[in-house]
Amino acid sequence: MRLVLSGWLLALTACAGVHADAATTPGSDEATTFLVVPNAEQAEGGSRNPSLSAMGVARAQALAQRLASRALTAVYAPDFRRGQQTAQPTAKLHGLAVTTYDPTLSPSDFAAQLRARHHRGSVLVVGQGTTVPGLVASLCACRIAALGEDNVDGLYTIRIGADGHAALQVGRQ
Repeated sequence: MRLVLSGWLLALTACAGVHADAATTPGSDEATTFLVVPNAEQAEGGSRNPSLSAMGVARAQALAQRLASRALTAVYAPDFRRGQQTAQPTAKLHGLAVTTYDPTLSPSDFAAQLRARHHRGSVLVVGQGTTVPGLVASLCACRIAALGEDNVDGLYTIRIGADGHAALQVGRQ
C-alpha cells in the first residue's frame, strides 16, 4: 500500500510540473523554503478589516508552535488585521518583525520579489485565500486548485534548490 501511495504521489508531483527529486533531497544551506498559509479564521461582525476569531487566534498560535523548530529568516503578511494577527505569533517566537507586503501586487510579481530577496533559509508568507493559490503556483511553477472560503488550514511548502528546481508539499497546519 505504501509503495502504491508513493507511486501516486510521485505521479501527481510529476504531473504538476514539480520536480520530485528536489522533494527527496536532504536539506541544504543552498535551498530556500517558502511556507505559505492563508489567513486564519476571521471574527464575525461584517468589518471590512476583521480581526481573527478566537478559533483564528488559536490557529495562529498553533502555527507558531508548528514552526518553532524551523529557522525562519523572514515573515510576510498583508497589511490587514487577519494577516498580521496570523503572522505575529510566529514572528514573535522567532524574534522577527512581520514584513508587510501589498496584497494588490500580482502573485507572480510578489513571488519574483520573494525569490530575489531570499536565496536560502525558510520564509513564512501569510496570504489571503484568494491570493494563496496564485502565489504558490508562481513560487513553484506548478498548478494548484483554488481555495474554498473555509480552507484556512492549508500549509504549502515550496522548496527551491540551488539549481532552481522547486518541489511543492501540500499539508495542513
